[in-house]
Amino acid sequence: MSEDLSNYSMFDLFRVEVENQAQVLTAGLLALERNPAAADQLEATMRAAHSLKGAARIVGLDAGVNVAHAMEDCLVAAQQGRLTLHQARIDLLLSGVDLLTRISHVPEADAEQWAGEKKPEVDEFLTTLANAPDEDTSAEAPARDDANVAADPAVAANERETSDRMLRVTAANLNHLLALASESLVESRWLKPFAESLLRLKRMHYDLGRTLDGLREANAGHVLSGAVEVAQAEAQRRALECHQFLSQRLDELEIFDRRSTNLAHRLYDEALAVRMRPFADGIHGFPRMVRDLGRTLGKQVKLEIIGEATRVDRDILEKLEAPIGHLLRNAIDHGVETPAARRAAGKPAEGVVRLEARHSAGTLQIIVADDGVGIDPGRLRDKIVARNLTNAETAQQLSEAEVLEFLFLPGFTMKEIVTEISGRGVGLDVVQTMVKQVRGTVRVTTQPGKGTRFQLQLPLTLSVARTLLVDIGGEPYAFPLAYIVRTLRLAKGKIEMLEGRQHFNFEGRQVGLVSAHQVLGGVEPNPTGDELSVIVVGDQGGIYALVVGRFLGERELVVQPLDARLGKIKDIAAAGLMEDGAPVLIVDVEDMVRSVDKLISGGRLSKVRDAADAGDAKQRKRVLVVDDSLTVRELERKLLASRGYEVEIAVDGMDGWNAVRTGRFNLVVTDIDMPRMDGIELVTLIKKDPGTKALPVMIVSYKDREEDRRRGLDAGADYYLTKGSFHDETLLQAVVDLIGEADA
Repeated sequence: MSEDLSNYSMFDLFRVEVENQAQVLTAGLLALERNPAAADQLEATMRAAHSLKGAARIVGLDAGVNVAHAMEDCLVAAQQGRLTLHQARIDLLLSGVDLLTRISHVPEADAEQWAGEKKPEVDEFLTTLANAPDEDTSAEAPARDDANVAADPAVAANERETSDRMLRVTAANLNHLLALASESLVESRWLKPFAESLLRLKRMHYDLGRTLDGLREANAGHVLSGAVEVAQAEAQRRALECHQFLSQRLDELEIFDRRSTNLAHRLYDEALAVRMRPFADGIHGFPRMVRDLGRTLGKQVKLEIIGEATRVDRDILEKLEAPIGHLLRNAIDHGVETPAARRAAGKPAEGVVRLEARHSAGTLQIIVADDGVGIDPGRLRDKIVARNLTNAETAQQLSEAEVLEFLFLPGFTMKEIVTEISGRGVGLDVVQTMVKQVRGTVRVTTQPGKGTRFQLQLPLTLSVARTLLVDIGGEPYAFPLAYIVRTLRLAKGKIEMLEGRQHFNFEGRQVGLVSAHQVLGGVEPNPTGDELSVIVVGDQGGIYALVVGRFLGERELVVQPLDARLGKIKDIAAAGLMEDGAPVLIVDVEDMVRSVDKLISGGRLSKVRDAADAGDAKQRKRVLVVDDSLTVRELERKLLASRGYEVEIAVDGMDGWNAVRTGRFNLVVTDIDMPRMDGIELVTLIKKDPGTKALPVMIVSYKDREEDRRRGLDAGADYYLTKGSFHDETLLQAVVDLIGEADA
């Protein structure tokens, strides 16, 4: 699926494009160094330089334009046989790639000053590249005599020692091993749907055989020539032979599928086991801490530990020490009473704090519970009001679970006096922060006079996530199971309107109904039938019901962290790979709940529309933007979207042609120079196809010569605009001239 770049500035987009195209240039130039005449590499590198030239022109970086243009000219000359890409010239072109990368990383505010300071360096590059000699004058590095080195006993001994030292396994090695094992586990599932497709092919072969049998029976009463009879018998023989061969291969594939899946599971389990440590390894200091802290406070406390042998991912175990320590200190300081108070309440003088670890339903459960005084909800409500976190009326309307959520706010404490042990209000905040970092949840329950219980639900490992896959706006998204309260099919008749918003009754409370499409984007669904697919997400502090297109089933996904350079992507936590290798985004549910809150507070939350409502709604006109330059297509997309058009993008001509054939558009805006299929070919195909020939096409290209313009119009384009001269209003006015306003 396409990445959401709507919040990127044009300079950010240029930086991303340089990073992508620099990889293409570097790989291509290194390949050309080995084979200077490789036509495919010459074409790829030339296109990359051409795209960077256009991108630099869009953001007004003349230095980038000049460097990319010089490299493009050099590569074009190599394509035409006017020069040879020898080693020295390749070195120069690679230095040009480095120079473009440095240009892209200059802060936008400093770009003009940098260009002035570095102009001599840019000019020197341009001059050196233009005047590079046709013959390679670079000196080759002297060859290393590997035989003599290997023959040296001292060197050989040193290499053996180095090899022995490298046998030690680091945490990074284990992480990499587990990541590969996780990927193999997911990849092994690809064979099952492939085997099912072959099974369908087997049924088709069987039907073909029956058709041939029917043909033979139909011809039984007719006199056929010898050649026809022989051909008919041969066809039947071949069909039977193919059917038998396919059956054998399918049986072999099914056996291989079982073995491969079993092997992948075993490999993953073994790799995971290497990373796992017993829970006891991370808590050995807690019994002494509980004992000493109890004595300091004049309390008798016993720590019960259950599940010491429970296996825990080493990364999670390392993160557990601080939050468990906070929970234990809170239990002793806030929960467990003094011996006298406990005896007065009919309890043993010695209090009990229980620490438990267990595996449950594919998750790690950590429980810290005490048999102390518990939390008084009334006193907690008073504290919330006293801290001006809400008013008294609202506090009384909150459920007990909602009131307990305030305990996790930064700086919140029930203690009146700050001591070295507690009262600073950082303990539970630390707990929740850690739990969020590992995609887990924390819940608290209490019984006044009987004790308090904190339950942490964490993933067994950070490399694989158990998720529910759903369709939202035509795209798959994954919701971590830990954040899903319930999935259900909601009858439309149960939807009610309260204060202008849609709600329904869920387990005795009114839960707001929100279209997931409005939060994550995509094509707006047209719900049909009498029921909606709904996911109830959140926690006691905020629960919403998200309407999705449909449920796609539960999946275990290998978690792929997003590139840190992207920063925090709204409503998205990470990415994963499905069985067929397609990427899927993993939703950040807590971030999504905050996004819904913002929509509600801003009065921008729309209703979940019925199919009838959707039919009455005014349809926005759709535009397909086809350009291999990320910078250009994002600029055009933003311009058109700002005017109200619904915009879809394609990364080259072939991608654009597939989109045109399968989608509905009012206009296509395309570049000319693109890989796989150029713009002229795309226009020609669109205008020749009976189903799309009426679709308006606009060419937007850097080619500004009259013959280029005539070539585009002769292919059938309805409008030709040059990128070097268009401005915002020029492009938008041309679109309006062709198809009218967005919602006309």
